[in-house]
Amino acid sequence: MINKAIILAAGRGTRLQPLTADTPKPMIPLLGKPVMAYIVEHLVRQGITEIMVNTSHFAHRIEQYFGDGRRFGVHMGYSFEGHFKHGHIVPEPLGSAGALRHIHKLGSFIDDTTAVLCGDAVVDIKLQAAAATHRAQGAIASVITREVAEQDVSNYGIVASNADGRVNSFLEKPAPHQALSRQASTGIYLIEPEVLAHIPAQGSFDIGSELFPALVRQGLPFFAQSHDFEWLDIGRLSDYWQVVQRMMQGQVACVTLPGLQMLPGVHVGLNTRVAWDSVQFEGPVYIGSGSRIDAGCVVRGPVWIGNGCHVQAGAVVERSVLFDYAKVGAGATVREALVSHDYCVSKEGHAEPPISMPDSQRWWGDAKESQRAFGLNTSANESCWANSLAHC
Repeated sequence: MINKAIILAAGRGTRLQPLTADTPKPMIPLLGKPVMAYIVEHLVRQGITEIMVNTSHFAHRIEQYFGDGRRFGVHMGYSFEGHFKHGHIVPEPLGSAGALRHIHKLGSFIDDTTAVLCGDAVVDIKLQAAAATHRAQGAIASVITREVAEQDVSNYGIVASNADGRVNSFLEKPAPHQALSRQASTGIYLIEPEVLAHIPAQGSFDIGSELFPALVRQGLPFFAQSHDFEWLDIGRLSDYWQVVQRMMQGQVACVTLPGLQMLPGVHVGLNTRVAWDSVQFEGPVYIGSGSRIDAGCVVRGPVWIGNGCHVQAGAVVERSVLFDYAKVGAGATVREALVSHDYCVSKEGHAEPPISMPDSQRWWGDAKESQRAFGLNTSANESCWANSLAHC
């Protein structure tokens, strides 16, 4: 059995803005806990006892939450990529392959078969079985793949392999007409220490766009394994929204709604205030601790309402996520949206500033400013923003 894993957690997560404006991508919450927590828990179930995590952007958020890993039943350590300048931490990511080099230089962590996983997906891969195949093939590197639709190949590294699984092409995010297969890299790899010799000693270096193509060119034993397993990638806002919807509908194994069930499909945390006699619910719905749902509201699930939220009288919330301390104004309609205490975006990333908030309290100064900050499409979604969405 293998017992070591590396979680890649240094990315900026630009395609998930504004969720990642002040939160590292691995810490984005899924049903109340960070996506990376699901990964750590799964690795522990798979027999992993030692985990290294590379960090860079908002590194302290990850390190403070997971600590040394003892509450998860695993030993965890961190490899920060950056430097100090004038008393401030400056992130300086080294690329996914550069991260492996940096981790190994610190203390020779990669001394046997090691699993490598991206920190932004929920998976249930049978890791030990994949490792057994990896070793039986004599691979120095293996990539775990899943088939994707033709229109989605440009979002992933696409792998083509021989009948025995040896990779003969690895293209990072090709156009559909350039893709030689529909087998996508899931961001789960198995590597041997020999791989490190193919990573330059300095500078940024990427696994998908640089390391793997180099292994193919040199004809080294690099293999692909196609597995049927749960793979919930949250690379984009629409992915995140869809994953939450699936989780809440019970479509993901071993994931259930927390809290106490008050009505069929309606769960609540501690110390909530809900006008049960007049609020219309259609589950699944979760209402976090300290949250308040006023009279006359309509909540149609799947809806996740975080801690300390307030949905004011007559508001309608449908198939949405309200992050902690968000507030929906009286009479507002929020449909298929992601709402925090200082932004609201549709599931596709369309954004408008909360129109009822005083200018002095707005997180975004105006729509153009938000577009510049996050590269978002600011065309109005009338059903979501026509009424007030106010600060807590």
